[in-house]
Formats: sequence, structure tokens, C-alpha cells
Amino acid sequence: MVNVTMVTEFLLLASPDGWDTSFLYFTVFLMTYLGTLLGNLLIITVTTADQNLHTLMSFFLRNLSILDMCFISITVPIACVNSLTGNRAISVAGCATQIFLFIFCACVELLFLTIMAWDHYVAICQPLQYPLIMNPQICVHMTLASLLSGLLYAGVHTGNTFRLSFCQSNVVYQFFCDIPSLLRLSCSDTTSNMVLILVSIIVTGSGCFAIIIMSYIHIFSAVLKFPTRAAGKAFSTCTPHILVFSVFLSSSTGVYLRPSATSDTLQDMVLSAFYTMVPPFLNPLLYSLRNKQVKEAVRRVIQRQLFSGK
Repeated sequence: MVNVTMVTEFLLLASPDGWDTSFLYFTVFLMTYLGTLLGNLLIITVTTADQNLHTLMSFFLRNLSILDMCFISITVPIACVNSLTGNRAISVAGCATQIFLFIFCACVELLFLTIMAWDHYVAICQPLQYPLIMNPQICVHMTLASLLSGLLYAGVHTGNTFRLSFCQSNVVYQFFCDIPSLLRLSCSDTTSNMVLILVSIIVTGSGCFAIIIMSYIHIFSAVLKFPTRAAGKAFSTCTPHILVFSVFLSSSTGVYLRPSATSDTLQDMVLSAFYTMVPPFLNPLLYSLRNKQVKEAVRRVIQRQLFSGK
């Protein structure tokens, strides 16, 4: 058979079968999206406007906030419109674009979180070497390397997915286009795709996970030697990072590695919502706004705007 894509468009699942919850679905997604935009815009504004926050920590926070806004904007607005209007159709080109951008942002998010764990390790365990190890030039290079890696990673997976033939059902049982859902619709052999996903998760996911775990093992070993108050401060700084990373990695791995035969639509949608919406929503709340310097900067910026408006 000639490897030709016979499906011209896909139909996204607006809400799980049997659920008459379109308005609730729309409301939850919209409120989460607006909350994510507001929180991350606040972090970007504060770290840019306040001179005291022109540090490497703020550089990473600002990059993560920009990425989180892009990450959630790829899937949630379309899902909100689909649930409200009932227009579920998305073209093959639109689906490919969404998958490419989604995988790019997910990969870069994983790499950014890994870099930030390394930054924590150097700051706490090697404070005297921090200016040398984490100098601005190296941080910029790591950021660019993350972006280029994300482009390559997304290009390989997107290309490998859309070389398949889709000549069966065109209903994607998900609120956005993702690779596992499309593989279930293909009438081609998807063995190489599954192998590529497995290898990618083992190499990229496990590699980043190992770096983060080793960083925090060294961090926790070091902070236990600190005075009680300093140790508590270090733990409160690191714990949100571990929480966000754990939610992101566990939920995404659960969706991508689950066999198609045992896949449950509702469970897949819940897990997908966790790794597409929860980390971007939590990052400004748990990671940034709990930081004393950031909170003081927010207060200064708000006071400056209030006084300038009078």
C-alpha cells in the first residue's frame, strides 16, 4: 500500500463520552489559563522592571514563565473554543503544528527545570564557585542549547508521526492533538514510533530525572549541616521545584507509555491536563511568588505603579 494520509482532518474530543459538562469544562480550563497567564506575566514584568532582580535566578524564572505561557497557549485556548462552540475539527497541518509546538515546549520545559535544579545545587553546595560556574554567558548558552534540542526533538517526533497513514477513524480521543492518540488511529505499523518514544523517554526523561535527583541529594546532604532556619529556607526553595517536576514527568510518562489496549479516555484526559496545565499554573505560585526577593519586588512594582498613577 502507498503510504498516503487519507484523513484530511481530525476531530478533537470536546469532553469525555457521556458527560454533559461542556460549560464546566470550558470554565475550569479558561480560569486555569487566565490564572496561568496572570501569574507568569507578573513574574516577567517584575523580573524585568525591578533592578534588584536582574540576576541569574531571575533570568531562569523569566525564561520559564515565558515558556509556560507558550506551553499552555498551544492547547487550552483551542480546547476552550471547541467545548464552547462544538467545532471539534482540526486540519492535519494544524494537528502537526500543534504536536510540534507542544513537544518543543515540553522538551524545553524539562530541560529548563533540570538547569534550574543544577543552579540550586551550585548555589547551595558550591557558593564560592557559583559566579564562575553559572556565569551569564554559560547560562545563555545552556538556554540556547535547550531551545535547539527542543526543535530537534520536536521535529523528529512530529516527522515520524506524520509519515504514517491515517485511514481509519479521525476522532482523536483527547482535547488536543498528541502522539499517543494519533498512533491509535493509524493503519500503518507504529512499532518504530513506539520504540522512538520509549528511547526518548529513557534518554531524555531519565537523564534529566537523574540530574535533578543527584542535585537534590547533594543539596539535602548539605542543608542538613546548616542551622535549622537556613535548612528550612533551603528546603522551602527546593520542594516546589521537585513537586512541579514530579507532576510534569509522571503524568506525561503515564500517557505516553500506557499501552493502547488498556488506555482509558477519561484517565488520559486527566493525566494530559496535569502535565499541560498544572506545571505552568503552579510555577509562578509555588516557585516564584514564594521567593522572598520576588515577593518584595512585586510589592515595590505595585507601589510604584500606584504612586505613579496618582
